[in-house]
Amino acid sequence: MRALRRNLLLSCLSIFSLFFGWPSIGFAADRDAAGVYANFCASCHGEDLRGGKARSLLDDNWRHGGDDVGLKRSITEGIETSGMPGFGTVLSDAEVRALIVLIRETTKRSRAPIPEASRALPTGVQKSQEHSYRIETLIDDVDVPWSMVFLPDGRLMFTERRGEIYLLTEEVGRWNKQALTGVPKVWVRDEAGLLALALHPDYTSNGWIYLSFSDPGDNDTAMLKVVRGRIRGAEWVDQETIFQAPPQAYTNNGINFGSRFVFEGDYLFFTVGERGAVGQAQDLDKPNGKVHRVFHDGSIPPDNPFVNEPNAVKSIWSYGHRNPQGLARDPVTGGLWETEHGPRGGDELNFIRRGHNYGWPVITYGMNYNGTPISSLTEKEGMDQPVVYWTPSIAVSPLRFYTGDAFPRWKNQLFLGALAEQELRRLVVEDGKVLHQEVILKDLGRGRDMLAGPDGNLYGALELPRVPGRIGRLVPAE
Repeated sequence: MRALRRNLLLSCLSIFSLFFGWPSIGFAADRDAAGVYANFCASCHGEDLRGGKARSLLDDNWRHGGDDVGLKRSITEGIETSGMPGFGTVLSDAEVRALIVLIRETTKRSRAPIPEASRALPTGVQKSQEHSYRIETLIDDVDVPWSMVFLPDGRLMFTERRGEIYLLTEEVGRWNKQALTGVPKVWVRDEAGLLALALHPDYTSNGWIYLSFSDPGDNDTAMLKVVRGRIRGAEWVDQETIFQAPPQAYTNNGINFGSRFVFEGDYLFFTVGERGAVGQAQDLDKPNGKVHRVFHDGSIPPDNPFVNEPNAVKSIWSYGHRNPQGLARDPVTGGLWETEHGPRGGDELNFIRRGHNYGWPVITYGMNYNGTPISSLTEKEGMDQPVVYWTPSIAVSPLRFYTGDAFPRWKNQLFLGALAEQELRRLVVEDGKVLHQEVILKDLGRGRDMLAGPDGNLYGALELPRVPGRIGRLVPAE
């Protein structure tokens, strides 16, 4: 009945558009995917996509091609033998793309709804494809633990997004937490706050620690800033600015800061999200939506790809990124990998190359959060394809190669944390491709960071819905 009422309403609007010169309802740019489905598809395939006069769209049983190309062909051209009309004359390419995202999303959620809460950590031996392990809790009273590093003396340092840095020290079977003083003031709102940590490659000699955060600007605005400092006792000291955007880049949007660090030789790579300013990821005169490369002191390498481009931000290494919250260097090949949040669908794992354009928002496998389309394009000449994409979104965030010895069959494999799906995934990568994926942890918390400790165990920082988060570790059970 709701679908029928909507059909009648849209038909009336179409008639009014003919008389009063309104834009054609058939090609309105802001039609959401749910509305398009209700108007054109629900009468046959059911309001819940589970079938009616026509087949269910949720069982992955496609007679005429179930990949994106096949679905687009069926929607636009129709299937004459099944009595399905083509909708290519009334739906734009972007609306067809959003409709495909809706089908993928609904199929996934019908089988595995997004967890609204986290399960308690399991006890006893857990098994994965390559190793058995136990899960141990270090502390369980942390607020959005965002990033972690181990100091050479064995202490674990981590950030809380709300603006705190802590040191964890293991003493007689327990971990004691100590807050640092002198931490820079941060702008805390939504996704903004204190973010990434990294140690200088020669930390034992110079003591430099790198930190990123949402830097408060004028008129209640903020932008990502990168600094380095040292710790003296339990105090943050000697702070120096490595990267700071110009005042016009500051905004009151509390989203899409990106922010991860990777060192390679004399260089520091870091990510900056597009800050909700859709389109600026394509603008070389803006720092938003980019992977950046600088020397350790923040100065610009002369061989950066756009260093001689007029008006370009000289630190840009790659562009066309949305919200890159994962960055990792392959310890064997040196290849640079990145994860970024799509909007509603279209999360990406990318292999980063010098000067390349990764497409956002010109190409994407997702749609807007309100269901309206972003682009009809998923590929375009001159723009790199993701190595893997996830639709619906799993909310990819941290990315690390496991370099410890406690789990030898995981050695040098890629680990990825997912927020919405509360997952820790293991990825086998080779020659810029993903050969295999395995979910190691599920529904135990939103994976914010993970790394191999000096003992070889795999440590993880988990954000939990509506309750304090935790930091734990996987230890071998063999």
